Amino acid sequence: MRSRLLPLLIILMAGVLLALGFPLAVSVAAARQQDVVVDRIDDAARVAALAQFVTEGRDSSAERRSMLETELARYHEVYGIKAGVFYRDNDAMARAPENWSVPRAGEGRKSFQQALLGRRSDNPQQVWPWQEGRLIVDSPVVRDGDVVAVVVTDSPTGQMRSRILEDWLYIAVGEAAAMLVAVGAAIRLTGWVLRPVRVLDAATHDIATGRMKSRVAAAGGPPELRRLVGAFNEMADNVEDVLEQQRAFVADASHQLRNPLAALLLRIELLALELPEGNEEIASVRTEGKRLAQVLDDLLDLALAEHTAADLRLTDIGEVAAERVAAWRAVAEEKGVRLTEHRAAVTAWADPIALSSALDAVIDNALKFTPPGEEVMVAVAGEGTTSTIVIDDGGPGLTDDEIARIGDRFWRSNRHQNIKGSGLGLSITRALLAAGGGSITYGHSEPCGLRVVLSVPRSSPTG
Repeated sequence: MRSRLLPLLIILMAGVLLALGFPLAVSVAAARQQDVVVDRIDDAARVAALAQFVTEGRDSSAERRSMLETELARYHEVYGIKAGVFYRDNDAMARAPENWSVPRAGEGRKSFQQALLGRRSDNPQQVWPWQEGRLIVDSPVVRDGDVVAVVVTDSPTGQMRSRILEDWLYIAVGEAAAMLVAVGAAIRLTGWVLRPVRVLDAATHDIATGRMKSRVAAAGGPPELRRLVGAFNEMADNVEDVLEQQRAFVADASHQLRNPLAALLLRIELLALELPEGNEEIASVRTEGKRLAQVLDDLLDLALAEHTAADLRLTDIGEVAAERVAAWRAVAEEKGVRLTEHRAAVTAWADPIALSSALDAVIDNALKFTPPGEEVMVAVAGEGTTSTIVIDDGGPGLTDDEIARIGDRFWRSNRHQNIKGSGLGLSITRALLAAGGGSITYGHSEPCGLRVVLSVPRSSPTG
C-alpha cells in the first residue's frame, strides 16, 4: 500500500511545486526585462532632451549636433547599445554606429511608428534565455508639441538572458530542496499513517494461520486507524472465546459420550453371547459401535490438537521421519506395500511429538489407499525458509475438486466410503502442524496417487 500511496503524494507535491515554480520563473524573467526596458527608456528620454536643441532644422548648429553624436558614440562604446536619433523621413540626425539605420520591419518598425505618434515604446515581447533577440526601445523627440524625431535604442540581450538563467537556476535549486523536504515529509507521513495498517495486517495473517493469541499493539497513526485497531483486538478476543467454547464443547461431548458408548458396546457383547454364532446383524452393530468409538476418539484428539500449544524446538525431521517409517514398515509389509524413505539430515523448528503424530496420520492414510505391490515414498528436504516431508503413495489418487476438499472435517471421497476411517485424520494433522507454524498441502503424484507435503519452518516462528 505504501508503494502506491507514496508515489501519489510525491506526484501531487511535484505538481504543486511546478504550478508555483513556472509562474515564478515567468515573473522573474518579466521583471528582469522590465528593468532593462525602464533603463533604456530613461536613456532615450535623456538623449531626446539633448536632441531638442538640434531639431530646428537640418542646418542647425554643428556644435550641438557634434555633442549629440559624441554622446551616442560614447554610449555605444561603453554599453554596446546601438542608439540614434532619426527624423520622420528616417534620415539620421545622429547615430552610433554610423552604418546603423532604422529597422524597416518587425517589432522595431512597429515601435518606431508608435513613437512618431507621440507614444513611448510599450514593453517589448518577452525575450527568453534560449532566444537570440535584441531589445528595441523608442522615445519621441517633441518640439512645440510636435514629434520631429525619434530616439531609437537597440540593446543586446545576452547579459539580461544570463541573469534570467541565473535566477531560474536559483529557483530550480529551491524547488529541488523543497521537493526533497516534501519527499521526506511524505515518507514520514505515509509511515505514520500506514504503521497501524502493517501491524494489523501481520496480526490478521497470524490469526488466519492459527495463532489466535496474536493481537495488535497500540501504535501511532490517525485516530480512525487507532479505533480500528481497538475494534480488531476486541473482535479477535470474541472469536477466540467462541472457538475456545467450541473446542471445549467438542472435547466435553467426546469425553462424556465415551462412557455411555462403552456401556452400550458391553451390552452388545453380552447380547451376542445369547445369539447364534455368526449372526450378521450383531456383527454389523459391533462394527458400527467400534466406528463410533473411533470417531469420538478422533474428535477428542482434534480438540486437544487445536487447544494445546506447540512445544517448539530445533528438531532433526529426517530422524523423526525415519523413526515413523520404521514403525509403520510392519503394517506396510502385512499389506504387501513397499514403504521406502529418502534419508536426509534436515533440521527445523517443530514439536517432535506433534510432527510424529501428523506423520503417522499421513502414512496411515497412504498405506490405507495404496494397493498391494505399489510403493509409498517418504522424502525429507530442506529449501529456503522451510523444511518438508513429502509422502507419495501409489493409490488411485484424487481429482482436482476432491483435492480442494481434502482435509475438511468428516469429508471422504464417495469412492472411499467403504474404507475404514472417520475423515478426521488429516484435519488433526493440519491442526497439529498449524500450532507450530507449519502447514500441509496436497497434490498429484506421478504417475498416479496422492502427494502430501508437510512443511515446517527452519527458523523459530517466535523469534
